[in-house]
Amino acid sequence: MKKSILAAGLAVALASGMASAHQAGDVLLRAGGALVVPSVSNSSNDTNPALNLDVNSNAQLGLTATYMLTDNFGVELLAATPFSHEIKLGKTLVGKTKHLPPSLYAQYYFLDKDAAARPYIGAGVNYTTFFNEKEKLAGVTDLKLKDSWGVMANAGVDIKVSDNLFLNAAVYYAKIKTKATFKLAGAAHSQDVTLDPTVFFLGVGYRF
Repeated sequence: MKKSILAAGLAVALASGMASAHQAGDVLLRAGGALVVPSVSNSSNDTNPALNLDVNSNAQLGLTATYMLTDNFGVELLAATPFSHEIKLGKTLVGKTKHLPPSLYAQYYFLDKDAAARPYIGAGVNYTTFFNEKEKLAGVTDLKLKDSWGVMANAGVDIKVSDNLFLNAAVYYAKIKTKATFKLAGAAHSQDVTLDPTVFFLGVGYRF
């Protein structure tokens, strides 16, 4: 699925021969599917050995808003509907959580403002807040995940469909490290869980 999303974006970019115009003062709004794929690792914070917790992938509606400071530089805010994840130990469901990943970052758009496709790269900061934790395994109580700050980076391409409408394909990478605290059979546990997800986005945009 990851490869197909990126391939679709590149194929449209190569096929497009129309001019685009992302220029100073423009506001770009994008909406589409966002797939979060965590890369999970664990380490212990207490005398108990770290449990090999895992977190599944999830897709939601992704939203971005970009303000073009110049023809080539923009500032973007990333938002989404809440992502929902299962927390597992092997194949056993331990709990569930939701998170929101608002991110703010600067972007550089390559090529001229009237180029048929505008590839770009960006970097900035991500804030991830976890909420609505629910225990799903007998003996597990008081599950809580700590919010996270970290760096993030992205790359993508915009391809014109009409004067103000365009397609977008993008990929994001964020450093997300949380502390999971919970009780197992009454014994308190605390361990660091690194998620470091890759996010794949495919959607449409409108230029104001």
